[in-house]
This record gives sequence, structure tokens and C-alpha cells, in this order.
Amino acid sequence: MVDLARGQISRGHRVGLIADSGTGGSRADDIFAELLPQLALGLSRIPMSRLTGPQDLPAVWHVSRRSRRSAADVVHGHGAKGGAYARLAVAGRRALRAYTPHGGSLHFGRDTLAGKIYLATETLLMRRGGLYLFESAYSAEMFRAKIGEPRGLVRVVHNGVSAAEFAPVALAADASDLLFLGEFRLLKGIDILADALALLARGGRRVTATFVGDGPDGAVLRATIERHGLQASIRIMPPMPARRAMALGRIMVVPSRAESLPYVVLEAAASGKPLIAARVGGIPEIYGPLSDALVSPHSHEALAEAIGRTLDNPATAADLAQKLQQRVAAGFSLDSMVDGVLDCYRLALDPDRVKNARR
Repeated sequence: MVDLARGQISRGHRVGLIADSGTGGSRADDIFAELLPQLALGLSRIPMSRLTGPQDLPAVWHVSRRSRRSAADVVHGHGAKGGAYARLAVAGRRALRAYTPHGGSLHFGRDTLAGKIYLATETLLMRRGGLYLFESAYSAEMFRAKIGEPRGLVRVVHNGVSAAEFAPVALAADASDLLFLGEFRLLKGIDILADALALLARGGRRVTATFVGDGPDGAVLRATIERHGLQASIRIMPPMPARRAMALGRIMVVPSRAESLPYVVLEAAASGKPLIAARVGGIPEIYGPLSDALVSPHSHEALAEAIGRTLDNPATAADLAQKLQQRVAAGFSLDSMVDGVLDCYRLALDPDRVKNARR
């Protein structure tokens, strides 16, 4: 969102942000403080609970008020909750409501009560959306399969990284073998990685790892590490900027159970860092013809095998990293992301062009 906002501002557009006040910590505070002078339409941070309930009503009112006062042409919601606020908001008469899922509701199925509630809500909200911008073709496919065909304009605009992300990252003197960077949630496969390290250790191979992040399942991660007796092999570090974190491990591991189009993969690939990732979500779209290198998901055995193979064949890992870097440079740039989103805004704001585009 920050990259997109900066890109739109640099192209002469007036931008404002409404963000959750309960996540991100001091790093988010610093980022927003730096960005605030550039936000012509201002910045506000309000509580955005993951759970749905009466606490959402003040947030919808806030988004409505901000949208009307700024006379925004576009109200763009990111993530399931942001997308709901953007579509429920009573904005200006001509305001375009855009929605970009970031996993969220798409991770649920209709086999649970929570899934039924979230997916039914998404179905109802489709009546309010004018533009659906998906980060990956995978997310677009899942949306159609689980929720239905959106009534508005539908486009896929891949995430992108800036030219600065392609500079190599120098490793710290105490860099571990592996690095996990992200939110500490079981959805991200933190337990799968810990189990894989335990399997390697039982086979006589001690592999070190650094986990950088925080999240609701941090206690589960720590308990898993302790249960396997891996305290001497694994260190846990607090959230920090991605490039600083990437100095702490030689090989990035993305063991997720589900993803959309994760920035951590794009950032690691751009820097030329060797990468081990699960075959989930939109990650194969990043890898393209290199997708044979992806690991079967949900399996600590498959992950352990991939870790051992990568450590044993550094030249092969470096060659794959170089090819993946070239692929990201060619197809996942920040400029293409920003221009793609703006082009979709313009198209969706023109009813006649939308009719032609949907034929």
C-alpha cells in the first residue's frame, strides 16, 4: 500500500490513507510519519479488528466521512476488512469502490461456520464493488470459485518491487543457514519449518535458522522449538525492514500453507538471495518456468529434503536465484504495478469503456 501510494503521488495524484491503528508497531509509525507530508488527503489510523462485529460500524462511518470530505474519485480497500469498509462506505456519488484481496476471506472454505460467514459477506458485498484488482491470477480464480463472478471490472495487477530492491544484501557475520521473515501465524507455516529442522536434527544434521517477525501464533512457535529441543539452533528476532532481516540468513524459506502473491518472495528474489518456497497461491506465477523448484506444501518432510538439497548444492541454488532475479526484474516492477492500478482506475471510472472491456 505504501509503495502504491508513493507511486501515485509521484505521478501527480492526491492520495490519502486510512490504516489500522493496532498493527505494525513502531515500524508502521515511522513509515507513516515519513509519508504523511506527502499525503494531500491526509492519514488516519483507526481500529480494524480481524473479527467482524459492531466494532466495524465506527470504522465504516469514518471511511465514509473521509471519502466524502476529500471528494475522492476512488476508495480502494486492501484486504478483506479494508475491502469491506471501502464497499460499505457511503462515499461521493461518483466515487469508484475498488477492492484488492490479500488472502483474507479467500483462505476460508464453506466447511466451517467462520468460512460460511466470511464468504457469504463477500457475496453480499459484490453488489457494492466497481473494480476488483487481484494481486495474482490465483486469487482471481479462488474468488470466482468460492464467492462468484464480481459485478464490476476485474483485472490482475501483480505486486512489484522497486529498483533499489535489486541491490545485493551483505550477510551479517552471524548469519544463520535459513531465514523466515513474516507474520508468526500457522498459515505461514512456521510450525512446518520448525518440524523440518527437527527432522534434519534427528538425522544428524544441525541447521540454524532465524525467525524474524511477530504474530498471534508466536507462542506456538516457541513451544514447538522447545518441544524439539532446537533452542540452540533457532533464534527469534522482532519485526524489522526486509532488507535488514535478509542479512540474518543465507537462504530465505517461505513454508506457507496459503499465500496470494507474497512480497517476501519478490523481495528475496530481487536481491538474488537463494529461496525455498512452497507451491501455494500465486507463488508459481512468480516462478513461472522455474516452478519445478517449488516445494510441496503442508509437508515438513518435503521441506526438510529441499533444505538439505539446497545446502548441499550452493552453486545450483545460486543459479536458480539468478534466474529468478531476472524473471522478477522483467515482470514484477513497481512501476508496472503502479501504472497498472492507475490504468484500471481510469478504465473503471469510464462506464462506456467498462461495458466494452467486459464484452
